[in-house]
Amino acid sequence: MANTPNTPKSQGARQPSPVDVLRHARTQFAELTGMAPESVTSFEQNEEGWTLEIEVLELERVPDTMSLIASYQIELDPDGELTGYRRVRRYERGRADPHRRGDR
Repeated sequence: MANTPNTPKSQGARQPSPVDVLRHARTQFAELTGMAPESVTSFEQNEEGWTLEIEVLELERVPDTMSLIASYQIELDPDGELTGYRRVRRYERGRADPHRRGDR
């Protein structure tokens, strides 16, 4: 893949910035699944690359509070290329997610 401003491939020792990684991850996920990420709820760099969690609208319903939202965990290599994803939660937009860490 050729390096473009929107592609976080590292050149030599240059690592992609977190903003570049987030933008590219959202684009890759949308291309693979057809679902547009609504938000990024967690993001961290580790030894293997990057891990993030995003929320997407999986099923639109009326009223909107009954729409189904899903959280996906996304794994990226050190250059920001998507290596895998999996759905970790699914819930109605109008309800608190009881599985979120740190919620009361």
